[in-house]
Amino acid sequence: MFLTDDELAILTGRKLKRLQIETLRRMGVPFLINACGKPVVTRSAVEGRGSPAPAEKTTWRPAVLQHAT
Repeated sequence: MFLTDDELAILTGRKLKRLQIETLRRMGVPFLINACGKPVVTRSAVEGRGSPAPAEKTTWRPAVLQHAT
């Protein structure tokens, strides 16, 4: 269900939890921090299963302006 400590170190290239957290944030990998202060990553977050990343929000433009730039 969750990545092991070794898998997390391989994914981030870091062993220190502080650096793992920084790297996960930069990579955009969703994670939680447990009571010990360690990042916890679900397997589905790195295997591509589960909910897709939210689509980028676009602003509405009237159809008349769609082709005018």
